[in-house]
Amino acid sequence: MEGNIVLVDDDRNILTSVSIALESEGFKVRTYTDGAEALRGMSSNPADLAVLDIKMPRMDGMELLRRIRDSNAIPVIFLTSKDDEIDEVLGLRMGADDYITKPFSQRLLVERIRALLRREKANKDASEGKEGEKPIQRGDMMLDASRHLCTWKGKHVNLTVTEFLILKALAQRPGHVKNRDQLMDAAYGDAVYVDDRTIDSHIKRLRKKFKETDDDFGQIETLYGVGYRYRE
Repeated sequence: MEGNIVLVDDDRNILTSVSIALESEGFKVRTYTDGAEALRGMSSNPADLAVLDIKMPRMDGMELLRRIRDSNAIPVIFLTSKDDEIDEVLGLRMGADDYITKPFSQRLLVERIRALLRREKANKDASEGKEGEKPIQRGDMMLDASRHLCTWKGKHVNLTVTEFLILKALAQRPGHVKNRDQLMDAAYGDAVYVDDRTIDSHIKRLRKKFKETDDDFGQIETLYGVGYRYRE
């Protein structure tokens, strides 16, 4: 699988080792040591996916993500340190698609990049006219996978690919409970592992985005110790 990857980290050793690993898998990699430099580079030479360290000088990963999301919906993976749980959750709420905790397996990073790029490609194919799935209508909510479109009471709700797939998995069978493992498989595939906090963070972001459109939204229900379901 080919793809243009932007890698941003102020640790040059990480840039070198990860670049070698990604290039050996067929990816084209551009590296930057700070967010401001990366933003300039991405504005003139767009990427398919970005891997961002959170803590960097001049412009940190959070600010870089915010700037990217002003004009671009490419998948973003955060690199975080072990003790940065708050940053992980905040990053996911701001629109990152996933995070990996340092020190990390380069094989795991490669697999997560592949999973995100596969979903982006499938979405692009659908938008170019290949016949896709029929839209899902659940009361006031509509999901159209072929256009990666979600609306609530006719208003657009902007979702990342990961959020869209989790919501789709819940909405396909309203009233039925999906546990975290099932939602992981729906959003990431069985080749990639993410922990429970990642799924919980995505659910929180989904609720927040819908509540920004309608403060009374309450369709995604939590069954503590079991999982989540979309209310019938």
